[in-house]
Amino acid sequence: MKRTGSTNIHLRRLIHYLNKKARENNAPIWRRVAELLNKPTRNRVEVNISKLNRYTSDGDIVIVPGKVLGSGVLEHSLIVAAWSASSEATRKINQRGKLITIEELVEQYPKGSGVKIII
Repeated sequence: MKRTGSTNIHLRRLIHYLNKKARENNAPIWRRVAELLNKPTRNRVEVNISKLNRYTSDGDIVIVPGKVLGSGVLEHSLIVAAWSASSEATRKINQRGKLITIEELVEQYPKGSGVKIII
């Protein structure tokens, strides 16, 4: 039988880490993020800056279980955690807010309260 799932060792470790933190902290948000990251690459989330701008307000904490793309303008300050981001998206987010890794977000907010998942 052929193995299914991601072959990227970093992604597999992140999914395992999120499931572990969800159990330890009784935080179902991390389990949901792990499920979204475990999707096939072609079904994984891709979010533009314009969508982040539309569905968030100043000072929000956001997680994108996929890739952030650079189309659009960010008009307010955000903390964004994502699996990956394009160079243009990284530049635009860092001008207004902060782009961090998912692991850093889990360490800062172990219960996941106040964190929005953008799909």
